[in-house]
Amino acid sequence: MAATGGPLRRRHRGAVVASALLTCSALFTCCVRCDKPSNIVLILADDQDVRLGGMTPMTQTKTLIGDAGATFVNSFTVTPLCCPSRSSIFTGQYPHNHAVRNNSLSGNCSSELWQKGPETVAFPLYLNKQKYQTFFAGKYLNQYGKKEGGGAAHVPPGWDQWHALLGNSQYYNYTLSVNGKEENHGDSYEHDYLTDLIKNRSLNFLDNRSPQHPFFLMLSPPAPHSPWTAAPQHQNKFVDVKAPRDGSFDKPGKDKHWLLRQAGNPMSNSSVTFLDNAYRKRWQTLLSVDDMVTAVIQKLTDIKELNNTYIFYTSDNGYHTGQFSLPIDKRQLYEFDIRTPLLVRGPGIKPNITVKAPVLNIDLAPTILDIAGLNLSNLNVDGQSFLSQMAPSLRNGTARPFFLVEYTGEGLETPDPACPKLGPGLSQCFPDCVCEDSYNNTYACVRSVSANQDLQYCEFADSESFVEVYNLTSDPHQLENIFKKIDPSILQIMNQRLIKLQSCVSSSCSDYGSMKFMKG
Repeated sequence: MAATGGPLRRRHRGAVVASALLTCSALFTCCVRCDKPSNIVLILADDQDVRLGGMTPMTQTKTLIGDAGATFVNSFTVTPLCCPSRSSIFTGQYPHNHAVRNNSLSGNCSSELWQKGPETVAFPLYLNKQKYQTFFAGKYLNQYGKKEGGGAAHVPPGWDQWHALLGNSQYYNYTLSVNGKEENHGDSYEHDYLTDLIKNRSLNFLDNRSPQHPFFLMLSPPAPHSPWTAAPQHQNKFVDVKAPRDGSFDKPGKDKHWLLRQAGNPMSNSSVTFLDNAYRKRWQTLLSVDDMVTAVIQKLTDIKELNNTYIFYTSDNGYHTGQFSLPIDKRQLYEFDIRTPLLVRGPGIKPNITVKAPVLNIDLAPTILDIAGLNLSNLNVDGQSFLSQMAPSLRNGTARPFFLVEYTGEGLETPDPACPKLGPGLSQCFPDCVCEDSYNNTYACVRSVSANQDLQYCEFADSESFVEVYNLTSDPHQLENIFKKIDPSILQIMNQRLIKLQSCVSSSCSDYGSMKFMKG
């Protein structure tokens, strides 16, 4: 394997970025010494839910980050699928602006178009220009490393150290791009288990950093994504755990869009056994992530950087295991798929606080760049910094009243050979030929989260022009579609908000006054 230490690679000189420089007197996001900007660590899990107990195994993470800082109870992805969601995290943009539609190359996932466009203005480049030492390890985008996208030789601009997985999540038998060169791995736990490799190389980076400059680490482990391969020491944990049976578990999707109506109810015994095994194995894989978080925080303590470091823990999207009789996946508009964990600690954040204001994954980039001292008005982002929500002593700000969730469905051109009776246009039809996606599983939603209003309004691009509306105050599990019962004036307001959000760009995405903000 290639060595992981040594000097940092030469920085990329690519895109033109904002020239605003950080000064401690202006931003107050540095440590008490005030001799350099704050460091930043972003840990991004893969498919970790929050509504179905996904944070339960993360006991150390909840103590070391959540209890030491802020826990966000209304954190959402703007699209519940890996590649478009991660593209939103890197750019701070809604999918309709960065144009990544799904996990395929044809859907713009790590495509040449992505590389020539949105990737050139992703937030790591701005950090690098601010003299941050930047390190990435783990899963980047699902199609990264494909020949059509330049293979392993392609290293996105802004990264000094790059240890990226080629393709989708794996735990063993994978290939990395290490600063543009292929590095192959086998099935040895000591040398190859990806979560531990990410941990070890991040610790090595911290040991070899330049103390004169701040650093940014992004750690992107495969857990708890399939194939759910736990480390040997964790494979016998949670043996009696099963997926939760409350809420919408195995409830029929009788008043929902056709994809949910096609799911058999009740689920077969084989589907239930499959999803219970998946649920348990997901928890097992997360124990290594919890160990990684602990090790990184201990290292930051050892090198005396913990008090000057912001640490973010989150996921790209949620997940479901049996809700509305859908065995396992994401991609749906419901709370279990669009809500994500988010914990943050760092300078100016009081310990053990709960933040109720809604925040989105498109807010991560502007928040990180706000911490680094950039003038956000110069940036083309749809999100907004939530530094004021977790550290009000550092920033003034207001919570957004509503936001957009959008998804473009994906299907197969020919019938799935394992499910020939289903026909073309469907995908993710397992187990037992229950399909989780289709071409016309394409929707856009307005979600409002406030003390006065907790609503979701969704429109589908299908032959039925199907609409789903939920009052989450009275129906938190989204069991009843109230489209035919709700006041038509509210439907009109939500529809107009949706139209404007679907075409918003940059600052217009937060121009709520023009979108008929409803107080009641």
